[in-house]
Amino acid sequence: MDCGNGARARQHVFLLPGGLLHFATPMDPLFLLLHYLRKADKEGKFQPLEQVVVDDMFPNCILLLKLPDLEKLLRHVTEEKEIDKKKYYKYSKEKTIKWLEIKVHQTVSALKTNNVNVGARVQATAFFSGDQVSIDKEEDYIRYAHGLISDYIPKELSDDLSKYLKLPEPSASLPNPPSKKVKLSDEPVEAKEDYTKFNRKDWKTEKKNSKMTAAQKALAKVDKSGMKSIDSFFATKNKKKIGKI
Repeated sequence: MDCGNGARARQHVFLLPGGLLHFATPMDPLFLLLHYLRKADKEGKFQPLEQVVVDDMFPNCILLLKLPDLEKLLRHVTEEKEIDKKKYYKYSKEKTIKWLEIKVHQTVSALKTNNVNVGARVQATAFFSGDQVSIDKEEDYIRYAHGLISDYIPKELSDDLSKYLKLPEPSASLPNPPSKKVKLSDEPVEAKEDYTKFNRKDWKTEKKNSKMTAAQKALAKVDKSGMKSIDSFFATKNKKKIGKI
């Protein structure tokens, strides 16, 4: 993420308890101020910054008021008024969208400089070989950069930015990973195989036959008509024994 002055961001890695890694990337502090400005805009009036940047859950947010060149930063996203040498601010959606557009183009430039592949087919690398990946188009870069910027702003603002950039709807021609299809679909999933067959009476027979040896299977195919079962021989002997007792 570009930090507003064109400098390339450096990623910092921290080792947390339990062996977890935490990645931190420098960001433009104006993204943090933007949250409070949009929230205060619901009142629809100009306010001093001390009344805008207030947060009971994060009281240290007032440290944002000590940022260097704070007034220059605010000009990107606010309208400003001065009364009795005191400045009042009000969120400007129009200015914010234009500022975000600049951020998108800065990100596009960084992606190109670092030779980052952002083509639409990148999302389907499992389905296409390397020589099938087309050269990234400008639209691919803008869409990808828009996605990165959107991680720092509300969805509503992200959608407005997308319209301002005139980004078309993503193509549905490329395949998605199966897990995503199941996760994102609200429709009931129909089984592609008849699993009721496992409840049939002949399932026990099929299961038994699957464990038979080759010799047993061959014997099972022999025509047994007219043949006595082996049980009949044992039945006769048993009757004689009973008579002697």
